[in-house]
Amino acid sequence: METETIRVDREHLAPEDLKKAATIIRKGGLVAFPTETVYGLGGDAFDPTASKRIYAAKGRPSDNPLIVHIADISELTRVARDIPQVAYDLAEKFWPGPLTMILNKREDLPRETTGGLNTVAVRMPSDPVAAMLIREAGVPIAAPSANLSGRPSTTCAQHVIEDLSGRIDMIIDAGASKIGLESTIVDLTCEPALILRPGFITKEMLETLIPDIGFDRAVSGKPGDEKAPPKAPGMKYRHYAPKGELVIYSGNRQAVKERILAEAEKSLREGRKTGLLVFKEEEASFREKFGDKVTIKTLGSRDNEEEIASVLFARLREFDDEGSEKIFSEALSDGGLGSAIMNRLMKAAGYHIEQV
Repeated sequence: METETIRVDREHLAPEDLKKAATIIRKGGLVAFPTETVYGLGGDAFDPTASKRIYAAKGRPSDNPLIVHIADISELTRVARDIPQVAYDLAEKFWPGPLTMILNKREDLPRETTGGLNTVAVRMPSDPVAAMLIREAGVPIAAPSANLSGRPSTTCAQHVIEDLSGRIDMIIDAGASKIGLESTIVDLTCEPALILRPGFITKEMLETLIPDIGFDRAVSGKPGDEKAPPKAPGMKYRHYAPKGELVIYSGNRQAVKERILAEAEKSLREGRKTGLLVFKEEEASFREKFGDKVTIKTLGSRDNEEEIASVLFARLREFDDEGSEKIFSEALSDGGLGSAIMNRLMKAAGYHIEQV
């Protein structure tokens, strides 16, 4: 299959720019498109064959549910039923934006789209390209992240090309995604509501509307029951992983730094291509120590969580470009957006985190 890539300008967007992409969606094809979180791989949410093609293109397990994207709150009833008032309260405050809600699905929404579940994950993206594509297609769009299953999510069109060129019909290039982490997922089908995946919309923000909201146990870094179907993307399978082995160290900052120095030196002695994922505050000292012997990638300042989130997946992919076999990283403080960043880092490391 030949994959066509088109370039659009978010600031000067017209419906005709996305006419061909919308037609592809309506005809059962697949289009990768930007959202404010990461790039998504979209197909008609009501076409079971399109959903099967999404799973096949990504190499994604078929019990890993897709997120359905809508462009207007009125479309919520097209995909969900028995919608609680809190869903509308959350939508009023956080939609359009990086929040996904788990609700009971309508009977006519294919189970192929929901990973065989009787629930549906749904959100309304704020990115103008995503919103216009959904409106022009005239159907809700099922879209997981536009990457090969298990790989770091894609935050620019080049990442999508690397993973999915030749597997899908079209890629819409509108530059980098702003946030860089997938949406927060909240399960509203249980009491109390649970956060299944942390994201830019933090627990503290959600508590303003749902005071007793908690985290699903899988968020803490404990893999879920392998026999149980995941309720939301990213809960069961290895995600976001670079090709090299990633190890995270947590504890006293100076002790962590000394441990990373020692482990990097050991890795070099063993003849492995070694990478360090560091904060801006420590970058100079690591470069002074290792020079160009190791690949050093900075996440930005430790105090700027939004910057860290926006570059995390790109940095993990850059280690693959360098052929890094061992990668060492410091943990980030928990709470707020840091919880989402650490959730992705732990999954990328296969939960290999060591206390120093």
